[in-house]
Amino acid sequence: MSVDYPHLLRPIMVGDVQIPNRVVRTAHATGLALDGAGDDFVAYHAVPARSGVGLTIFEAAAVHPNSIGRLRFEDDRHLPGYARAIRALRKYPMRLFQQLNHVGRAFPTPAGDPPWSASAIPAPRIAHSDLSQLPLAITATQIEEVVDHFAHAAARVVSAGIDGIEINAAHGYFIAQFLSPMTNKRDDEYGGSRENRVRILVEILQAIRAATDDAVPVGIRISADEMYPGGITPDEACGIAATVDRAGLIDFLNVSIGSPMNVTKVIGGMEEPEGYELPWSSRVTGAVGVPTLVAGRIMSLRQADALVRDGTADMVSLVRAHIADPELMAKSLAGHPEQVRPCIGCNQGCVGAASSPHGRFGCTVNPTAGFEAVEARATSGRPSSHDATVLIVGGGPAGMEAARTAAAAGNRVVLCEATEALGGQLRIARQAPYRPRLGDIADWLEREVSRLGVKVELGTRVDGDYALSQGADRVIVATGSLPRIDGLTIADPDRLIVGIDRPHVVSSWRAITDGRLADVDAVVYDDIGHHEAVSAAEALLARGCAVTFVSRLNRLMPLLEAARMETTVKARLYAGRFSFVGDSRIDRIDDGLVTISSLYGGTSRALEADCVVIVGANVPQRSVADELTGRIDVTLVGDALGPRFLQLAILEGHRAASIPTLLPGSSRRF
Repeated sequence: MSVDYPHLLRPIMVGDVQIPNRVVRTAHATGLALDGAGDDFVAYHAVPARSGVGLTIFEAAAVHPNSIGRLRFEDDRHLPGYARAIRALRKYPMRLFQQLNHVGRAFPTPAGDPPWSASAIPAPRIAHSDLSQLPLAITATQIEEVVDHFAHAAARVVSAGIDGIEINAAHGYFIAQFLSPMTNKRDDEYGGSRENRVRILVEILQAIRAATDDAVPVGIRISADEMYPGGITPDEACGIAATVDRAGLIDFLNVSIGSPMNVTKVIGGMEEPEGYELPWSSRVTGAVGVPTLVAGRIMSLRQADALVRDGTADMVSLVRAHIADPELMAKSLAGHPEQVRPCIGCNQGCVGAASSPHGRFGCTVNPTAGFEAVEARATSGRPSSHDATVLIVGGGPAGMEAARTAAAAGNRVVLCEATEALGGQLRIARQAPYRPRLGDIADWLEREVSRLGVKVELGTRVDGDYALSQGADRVIVATGSLPRIDGLTIADPDRLIVGIDRPHVVSSWRAITDGRLADVDAVVYDDIGHHEAVSAAEALLARGCAVTFVSRLNRLMPLLEAARMETTVKARLYAGRFSFVGDSRIDRIDDGLVTISSLYGGTSRALEADCVVIVGANVPQRSVADELTGRIDVTLVGDALGPRFLQLAILEGHRAASIPTLLPGSSRRF
């Protein structure tokens, strides 16, 4: 047992199952089980299992035909592959539990019929979901049907070899819709008093135990606080947990926070402190006598060990930390926690991608997350050391990841950066309010590049002749992009903004970093819909500016809605001198004034503006690659290939350095 983590590494009994340590990965959507638990599903869970995680709770599985879910156990169709996945993971000590769920009103049904819920109260909008339908306040007969489906689903997963079962009664899903006074307005035996509201959960737990003959431990996940007026509070959650515990119906309790009414609290972003859920969840863990589990931006074994030591909970979940680095435990136990790739809490690769239409998750900082099986197939049978010389041009995140990956494979690597510091655009982005954690991945990459022996040449501008003079076998160009402020916009590419060359028109980069832009009236024009324009606005607001946010889009930062952070950001923005004008373009910029008009006609209007910030599509910097094309093996990655976002920059840097066979023909077409 490591002297650094003595409390965390102790085994624990949950029911009759021994968990080898207190480190848990709680249920989280991956999209890897679209057709059941196949190779991608197994490969994803195998890496942290090898690293030493004690317990994984598989992502929520649907128990009823009118509930969404990639894994489905309302019938037997997924059982054969699921059983194979469990057998494949049995080679590791990690125990395997399965979460069972019905989403109720929280998402549309697979067939498009009205969702089922405790009461006929529509759900708030969730990204990529049309929840305008009025849910059905289901009948007692339909409640019996759902209870029966939970029981049969539990029996199925037990027959497949699962070690334990968790029932999702948290986060505003079906069961929570009965538990919460906010969503349960029934006047029958399932509504009103706490005893009545908890009745359906009691019946589900009783039915599961009967259907499985108590073969495996059964627990629940609940929200300690729904973070919205009228919802579940810690006192109410304590009462719910104590009710099922006293009845002997649970073997463990998993406590979280949040609901669809405050969805950003369910999976808090980088603006939340580490352990942000604990002030609420810790009040509930003490209400029961069974083992307890907590979560919420817990990033290190040291932090988790302290929580177990102090009695906050018996087990600790580190999900996003393990997505960012599935070898977190192995590296930490080997005495090298500084080598653990950090989760930056952006929620864009994990939550955002899993919630997107294609439904498959990834990770902004870990390019192999969700693609472990693909990576293994692509690299199988190839030598571990390429023994080549690789020149990387550009020291931003794409370039540093390419350098790290190439060096780890045994290549000789030279990384040239034109400025006097590594980091690229992350050096700017991390200076925005609430966004300093973006820089954590840049710091980690810089440490890894140094540890792996990459030769770094700062202040070195590279052209074609210089690149050829280095004797490299291949060149990876990651020279990034520059802001575009030439009057061209996506909203109206045929009509340039008049007055775009005035001196008070600036880029987001300057708005974020220039402290002289303070105490003025500012207009921020957003042509993209991501966080860049918001960061510029928040930087200006922090310096006392009044900000009018103008966008061609009909709402603020729609590209971040899937990452579930927009409501928190909006609350911050509107707390200042902030206003939003959507569906609009800038026609003209004059001294002190900006003229805007609707994209759909009507009268133009003038806004006072001493500072105008333009956020549009950046211009890729690819001249070095153009000079080298046809003269040497050259690969463009990141913004130099095409200005997009951080996740793709890191992914392309990694793939260019590790799996060139994935890049058909000229990798400039990646």
